[in-house]
Amino acid sequence: MNAFVKQALAGLRVLLVLTVITGVLYPAAVWLVSRVPGLHANAEATGTELVVAPREGDGWFQPRPSMATLPASGGSNKGERNADYDAVIAERRTEIARREGVAEDAVPQDAVTASASGLDPLISAEYAAIQVPRVARERGVSEDAVRALVAEASVGRSLGFVGEPGVNVTALNRAVDAAE
Repeated sequence: MNAFVKQALAGLRVLLVLTVITGVLYPAAVWLVSRVPGLHANAEATGTELVVAPREGDGWFQPRPSMATLPASGGSNKGERNADYDAVIAERRTEIARREGVAEDAVPQDAVTASASGLDPLISAEYAAIQVPRVARERGVSEDAVRALVAEASVGRSLGFVGEPGVNVTALNRAVDAAE
């Protein structure tokens, strides 16, 4: 058997072994872990609150802007010194200020900048707070009732020190929907 055939057979064996490991064993292991009690709810795509689920209309809380369309994700490659990016941010700030009835300098930064993946369900408490009057008005409920829903959907830092506290827009909109 010549050297070429030996190398080709060795390569084929490696291909088959890696195919079984990465194409069968690894996915099966991930699937089995997803069936562990306590993990199953977060492993399923439906019903999860780990991904933003934007809704149209003024009766809903709005998430951060996104360049992504589900199921894809991704951010912009424009930096803060890019004139196009500055124009987009200014346009978003003006639009949000108009929609929420606040001054442009009252619009929080996370209201105008997209998250890295575009799928982050969290917004700042400040962004949620400026949306309360609009949602309460559109839903025909008191602002205090909507603020209570915001408080219920608020989350702290992961592990007590990772990330920033925020409000889960997906959970909040579900609570707004259930409150009717």
